[in-house]
Amino acid sequence: MNTTSRIYIAGHRGLVGSALTRCLQAEGFTNLITRTHAELDLEHPQQVEAFFAGERPEYVFLAAAKVGGIHANSTYPVDFLLSNLKVQINVIEASWRHGVKGLLFLGSSCIYPRMAPQPINEEYLLTGPLEPTNEPYAVAKIAGIELCEAYNRQYGTRFLSVMPTNLYGPNDSYDLQNSHVLPALIRKFHLAKLALRGDVEAIEADESIFGPVPEPLRSKLLETASRGFPSPVSLWGTGSARREFLYSDDLAVACVLLMEKLNQVFDKPPTRQFTASNHLINIGYGEDTTIRELAEEVARIVGFDGPLDWDAAKPDGTPRKLLDSEKINRIGWTPSTTLDQGIRLAYADYLFRSKEGIHHRGD
Repeated sequence: MNTTSRIYIAGHRGLVGSALTRCLQAEGFTNLITRTHAELDLEHPQQVEAFFAGERPEYVFLAAAKVGGIHANSTYPVDFLLSNLKVQINVIEASWRHGVKGLLFLGSSCIYPRMAPQPINEEYLLTGPLEPTNEPYAVAKIAGIELCEAYNRQYGTRFLSVMPTNLYGPNDSYDLQNSHVLPALIRKFHLAKLALRGDVEAIEADESIFGPVPEPLRSKLLETASRGFPSPVSLWGTGSARREFLYSDDLAVACVLLMEKLNQVFDKPPTRQFTASNHLINIGYGEDTTIRELAEEVARIVGFDGPLDWDAAKPDGTPRKLLDSEKINRIGWTPSTTLDQGIRLAYADYLFRSKEGIHHRGD
């Protein structure tokens, strides 16, 4: 891959896709191909085929996906399974048909068994039951990994699958019904801070930008705003589950490095014949933290010092997920953004988007 290669970034407006776009631009790549969902619906094979036939991308970063947290996965299992399967099949098949030189498929650490040994090695794929709260999404991603490896075996393609840990950063989703834990914490604590100030107008402005605040949280915020002292912020689970978190721009650097070193990755013999983990690479931060510790850190950075209420009746999810990132470390990548730095950057992006949204709303 060189700076003039035709590179298609599927999902360029999302958390990962936008980070990839920033990284490629910063490294001098000038021939980036992007399409919005309105311009190209990746769930429709005819549209995908016409796009590949017309644009002829040489390299593909498949970052487009339907994503969400425990609540979203539990509520919309059909959507998470079917939508992701359709996108993956269409893009991967078109990449093979049109001779793409390299494809990087973005998966998720939820592909691994719920009780996998820690840290999680790529070889643990398909060795045990999945976490039930996100099983449909995980099954779709596993199918994508298997499809990439099947094309590699049958047709000699160079399709690589990357499994990042929990991600956060610019252009994240802050929809409280569907977002992941870290952006949800940022928004909850920011709204709680606004409520303590009695700033109902700012809460309503936030809803117009990031989506409605579900009940009973909205009523609690308004109650806090009217009486001037905080209601506890309710959080799911016990807070005991452990997770690692990676800043999205660090992931993008790793992905671009891998695409630039495809020859090195594919020249090495597989560790075991006929396994999807042959060209599967974990990308993690290397350290984990409890969700309770994470919540306290986010609250401190956002500036909310009110009480927290942990709802133990809600699921924690997988007890622990810490990836073994030795493969990518050997290739020459390590993360450069600490969790504290990353949360501050993510919150700054949230505030910037809030101000931009209010500005445009007033136009």
